[in-house]
Amino acid sequence: MTVATDLAPPLDVVRWFNTPQPLALADLRGRVVVLHAFQMLCPGCVQGGLPQAQRISRLFPAEAVAVIGLHTVFEHHAAMTPVSLEAFIHEFRLTFPIGVDRPSEDGPLPQTMAAYGMRGTPSLILIDRAGRIRKHGFGTEDDMRIGAEVATLLAEPADQEIAASPSGS
Repeated sequence: MTVATDLAPPLDVVRWFNTPQPLALADLRGRVVVLHAFQMLCPGCVQGGLPQAQRISRLFPAEAVAVIGLHTVFEHHAAMTPVSLEAFIHEFRLTFPIGVDRPSEDGPLPQTMAAYGMRGTPSLILIDRAGRIRKHGFGTEDDMRIGAEVATLLAEPADQEIAASPSGS
């Protein structure tokens, strides 16, 4: 896991699904946040990342762990609209909050994707209870490893000071 001292950038979302109100990371302090960035047409997301995010949301109590999906479209824009996403969420029975990343005005990468330096989808980011990025993963992640990393973050005090370190992934 990455050791970090900087707060995670805010989410720049144009529309939310599965939540009665927009979410802000600052409002989730005190909980571990599992941010799963995906695209509907990404096989790794559909086969691995999204089912994993759903399992995490069912396994850990919502008051301790917030799972957030981020539909971050950087290709095939015409096919992956919010209307298509709404049907996708229904068909795949996704229950955790999902935001639509704000498209860029000057390039293919959406705003939140660019702010986090994501390389593609699926991407999984773990944010500790103090709001700091502790893991920035790209590709399929092992369930046991992610579960252990979430549990480790839950065991830390929410206000723990963490010294910067060059290690991590």
